[in-house]
Amino acid sequence: MELEKIKQHYLGHLRIEKGLSSNTAQAYCHDIEHLVRFLDAEHKDVVSATTSDLETFLATLHDLGIAPRSQARIISGVKSFYKFLKLENIVDVNPTHLLPSPRLGRHLPQVLSLEEIDRMIDCIDLSKPQGQRNRAIIEVLYGCGLRVSELIDLKLSQVFEQEEYITVVGKGNKQRLIPISGEALRQIDLYLEQTRSNQVVKPGCEDILFLNRRGGQLSRVMIFYIIKELCEMAGIKKTVSPHTLRHSFATHLLEGGANLRAIQQMLGHESIATTEIYTHIDRTTLRNEILNHHPRNKMHDA
Repeated sequence: MELEKIKQHYLGHLRIEKGLSSNTAQAYCHDIEHLVRFLDAEHKDVVSATTSDLETFLATLHDLGIAPRSQARIISGVKSFYKFLKLENIVDVNPTHLLPSPRLGRHLPQVLSLEEIDRMIDCIDLSKPQGQRNRAIIEVLYGCGLRVSELIDLKLSQVFEQEEYITVVGKGNKQRLIPISGEALRQIDLYLEQTRSNQVVKPGCEDILFLNRRGGQLSRVMIFYIIKELCEMAGIKKTVSPHTLRHSFATHLLEGGANLRAIQQMLGHESIATTEIYTHIDRTTLRNEILNHHPRNKMHDA
C-alpha cells in the first residue's frame, strides 16, 4: 500500500476508532512526517524500518537539542502509528516495542515559548545606548540558533546582507552557512547605525560585530547577564541561558515542520549515527527551511 494511502487510513483510524479530535489526529500525522523524512534520507521506508533505525531517529532528535517533551510527543506518535501498522498487518513486527522515551527530569534543557521570547524583546529599553545592540543579539541568537561563543566571535565580514546569510566558525573550527532573516538583519542595521557607528573601537576589534560599551569584544559572561536580566524583567521563571535560545530555535523549527537534516546543518551538530545524511544540503534548501518554518519569520510575514 502506498504511504499516502496508509496515512489516510491511519488518520481515519485516529478519528473514528480512537475518537481523537481533528487537531489531535493531524498532530499525530504531523509527527509521522518527521520520521518519514528521516527514513527517506536513509533510503528506507516505514515498513522496512527496524528498531535500530528508530533508535537512530530518536538520537537525532536528542542531538539537535529538541526539547524532551517535544521528543516524547513525537515518539508517542510514532509508537501509535506502528501499533496501527501491526493491527492492519502492514508490518509483521512492531519495531517500537523497545523504543525508549526521553526522560523528563529537571536536569534537561529548558525551552522558551515564542510568547516568552517576545516578552524578553519587549523588555529591552531601546532608549538606552546598548538597547538596540541587545535587541539585535536576541534576534541573532534565537533566529540563527548560534552558540554563545559563535555570537561573540561573529564578524561584520561574516554577515552577507544581500544573500541573507551569515557564516560562523563552530566547534572543531568548522565553518558553516546559516540563513538569517530579514528581521534580524534589520535589527543589526539599526544597531550599526544607532550605536556602533558612534563608538570608538579598540584595535583588533574593528571587524567584530557586537561590541561592549568600551568598544571591545563582548564576553560570554556578558551575554549570560543580558539574557538573565531580560528574563527577570519579563517574569520568566525558567532557568535560562543563551543556550536556551538555541534549544528553542531547534524545537520551534521542528514543531513548525522543518526538515531534521536542515536543522542539523544549521546547528552545526555532528553525530556518529547521523552525520552523513546531514552533509548534502544545498543553500536554497537551508534558506527555505529557516524562512518558512521559523516562527518569528512567520510572524513578520503576516
